[in-house]
Amino acid sequence: MSRVYFYRSLLLLLSTSLPVVAWQAARSTGQRSLAVTVEDAFIQKQFGDEFTVLRNLPAVSGDLNGDGIEDIVIPARAKSALIGEAEYNYKTIDPYTSFFGLGDPKISSEFASEDPQYRGFVLLVIHGAGQEAWRSATPKAKFVIINLPFRQIALRPLQVKKKKVVTAIYAEETGGDQMTSATYFDGKRYKYQPMGSSLQ
Repeated sequence: MSRVYFYRSLLLLLSTSLPVVAWQAARSTGQRSLAVTVEDAFIQKQFGDEFTVLRNLPAVSGDLNGDGIEDIVIPARAKSALIGEAEYNYKTIDPYTSFFGLGDPKISSEFASEDPQYRGFVLLVIHGAGQEAWRSATPKAKFVIINLPFRQIALRPLQVKKKKVVTAIYAEETGGDQMTSATYFDGKRYKYQPMGSSLQ
């Protein structure tokens, strides 16, 4: 009788603990991705008045740089991505155009989307610091990713080497072919990688 009670108690304990363990494991490997609501006031404090939030696309959070601290990716529209770099201490980058051989944002920032609906679309990335993570007044790093032709984004694991998995920004790209790409931080910079299929 006591042995049956022991096994039932153990089974109950394991069944209630597994979701917590799985969530913690996903969190430690950077595989957790949460939709987050961000207001214009927040991004303008971090990046300046040139940026506004894209209301129809939620921000997503997860660990992009592998330091165990939550980061955030915010879809936004920019009037000019380069103007506030010095004042707001962020870096404008263009992994998409770099992949095709031209990576200087001073030149590629002049490229405009063929579709006016997506003109000025950027991704604002904040690498979090301390307990406040991406909400910190002084985050670890800030980036503005330009020219990535996205219609929606998600954070998912990406294997970049045999034993290395990172959290990447997956984008369903604009255009009729429904291409998907992954943009990931390699420890020094963000890199673009075409994936070839839809996010669905």
